Amino acid sequence: MLLSAFHVWRGALAGVVLTAASAQWMPACAGRQLEEPLADSVRTALSAAVGKATPPEPVFADDGQRQVFDRWVLASDGRLIKKKPESLVRREFLNTVWYEAKRAGLDPGLVMGLIEVESGFRKYAISSVGARGYMQIMPFWSRSIGDGDTSSLFEMRTNLRFGCVILRHYLDTEKGNLFLALGRYNGSRGKAEYPNAVTAAWRRWKL
Repeated sequence: MLLSAFHVWRGALAGVVLTAASAQWMPACAGRQLEEPLADSVRTALSAAVGKATPPEPVFADDGQRQVFDRWVLASDGRLIKKKPESLVRREFLNTVWYEAKRAGLDPGLVMGLIEVESGFRKYAISSVGARGYMQIMPFWSRSIGDGDTSSLFEMRTNLRFGCVILRHYLDTEKGNLFLALGRYNGSRGKAEYPNAVTAAWRRWKL
C-alpha cells in the first residue's frame, strides 16, 4: 500500500517537473526574421555594440533619472511577478532590460512589450524557425555579428543586448519608423499584426 502510494506521488512529481520544463522550452511565436547582407561598416559597428563587456548596471545623471527608474521598476515588478516569481530574478531582469534598452536608445517599456509578444518572458523559448530566448534572436545574428556561439543566445544579458542592438539597427534602417522596424524585426515588414501587438503590450509596460 505504501509502495503504491509512493509510486503515485513520484509520478505526480515527475509530471510537475516535466510541465515546468516544458513551459520553458515550448515554442514561441516569432516570425522568420530575414538575414540581410550588411555593409562592412554596419557589421563592425553592430559587432562592437554587442561585444562591449560593460556591466548591466544603470547609471543616472541625476536623482530625477534615478527616481524615474525606481518608479518603472516598482510598477513593472508587480506586473512581472506571475512570469518570474523570484524577487531577485525579477530585479536582475528589469535592471538588465533598462540598461540595454537605454544603451541602445530605446524605451524600456517598448523592449518589455516586444519580449511579451515574442517569448512571453520565457528565457528558453524557441520558435518554429529557431529564434531563441527572450527577444527571439535568430542564430544567424550570432554568426554574423557575435562570436558564433548560438547557445549564448539563451543567456539573459546576451539575448537582451542582441535584441536591443538589432531593434536599434532596424529603427535606423527604417529612419525611425517604428511600425516598419518592428515588422522587420519579426520578419513581417509591412503587415500590421505584429507591430500592433507590440505597441499594445508597450502601453502596459510604460511608466
